[in-house]
Amino acid sequence: MPIDAVVFDIGRVLIEWEPERFYDSRIGADRRRQLFAQVPLHEMNLNVDRGHPFRESVYALAEQHPEWSEEIRWWHDCWLQMVPQAIPHSVRLMQALQATGTPVFALSNFGAETFELACGSYPFLRGFDRTFVSAHLKCIKPEAEIYAILERDTGVAPDRLLFTDDRLENIEAATIRGWQTHLFTTPALLAARLVQAKLLTEHEAA
Repeated sequence: MPIDAVVFDIGRVLIEWEPERFYDSRIGADRRRQLFAQVPLHEMNLNVDRGHPFRESVYALAEQHPEWSEEIRWWHDCWLQMVPQAIPHSVRLMQALQATGTPVFALSNFGAETFELACGSYPFLRGFDRTFVSAHLKCIKPEAEIYAILERDTGVAPDRLLFTDDRLENIEAATIRGWQTHLFTTPALLAARLVQAKLLTEHEAA
């Protein structure tokens, strides 16, 4: 089936998202594992992705766990250090697709404030043809609603979308809707998929 648009996740596809690595560098792997076992940091972050206020969410969690309060507040105060760099080959693929006329959409679980922070550091994130951020939509992947919003707002048939994401549950939810999908592991394998789909030449995908 031909592909009319490519849909990118952002974290761990176009930019690194490495909170565990950040904490390992600050407090060591053993204490980080202890922190993450005792404090629901990722659950709090999902609420931010749903649209809850960023600073208030982090600082409220810190108040609930005074023994870890400083480390929890780092999630807000040092957030950009958890997204330390772009994934250059993935960014080139995004831009190569647009250069050949293929629309590129973003579909990402992201907080409203953190998305603005990310865009400030990585301006290419403002370059999508359409951007679907969970905090703006008040729903997250892999919930069916967020996929339905993209389908409705873009008007692209599900079976003519190619979606890449690093999380299997998000890919499975899209597959159920009839989307074409690619589980992201490396930019090179995504490049090969785009070449296979005849969206890019090998030279364009390099």
